[in-house]
Amino acid sequence: MPYIDEELQNRWFDFAGDTIINTNQHIRLTSMRQSQSGYLWSRMPLVSDNFEVEFEFKVEGSSGHLYGDGFAMWLTKQRMLPGPVFGSVDRFDGLGIFFDTYDNERSHRHTFPYVSAMLNNGMQSYNNDKDGSDTELAGCEADFRMRGIPTRAKLVYHKANYIQLELQWKHEDEWELCFKKHDITLPEHMYLGFSAHTGEVTDNHDIISVVTRSIPPAVKEAAPRPERAKKSGSSGGGVLSVLFKMVLAGALVGLLFVGYRYYDQKNRMKRF
Repeated sequence: MPYIDEELQNRWFDFAGDTIINTNQHIRLTSMRQSQSGYLWSRMPLVSDNFEVEFEFKVEGSSGHLYGDGFAMWLTKQRMLPGPVFGSVDRFDGLGIFFDTYDNERSHRHTFPYVSAMLNNGMQSYNNDKDGSDTELAGCEADFRMRGIPTRAKLVYHKANYIQLELQWKHEDEWELCFKKHDITLPEHMYLGFSAHTGEVTDNHDIISVVTRSIPPAVKEAAPRPERAKKSGSSGGGVLSVLFKMVLAGALVGLLFVGYRYYDQKNRMKRF
């Protein structure tokens, strides 16, 4: 604060569309009006190979039943291009993280609000009708709307290593891991952006603060084994265990048989 200078501009960010700047409180990407679209984009690209983006946001409105549609955080090569994906352009090149509050498909296995990520090379299209489920990189349930505490998100990126998103929405100063994906490399010279839109349902989508930091590189982490591989390994171990038990049981039966023959033969010699 304040978010704009004496010339009603911001040194680090550009804003347009229906975005409203309240110099004492927030940057409001959309208000509680239908068919609004607004965005906020960094003027300079992020050039560090390892960085952290932490931002505080607020999503709220007067309705407790129907509201939407949500907002997005962007790390992309393009900037300031309005479009149908939470107010920004489709077929983007980079990473989009969607804070989705409205369920379009009604057949998801998870509840809403929902946070999801999509990694795109400029060729794939975000499917609004399916809430991006067919191109989702990772995601988590997070009831971040209408909270009585500051809601925050923290994205950590280590080039060719991993990307991680943490959220604060249950309790203040308590972070929860939303997702962590390994072997991720984002495009060079990405711009940081935020955008939001409303349709027939509405909400206030506010950005309170944004902080970016360069961080030291992390030790290279190996990606966790897929569940299928784990199950396959445990199945193989189970087969070997069963075979070992069968061999052991056979050996025990053999020993008992030899012992019985010895005992029987000894008794016969005594009788003789």
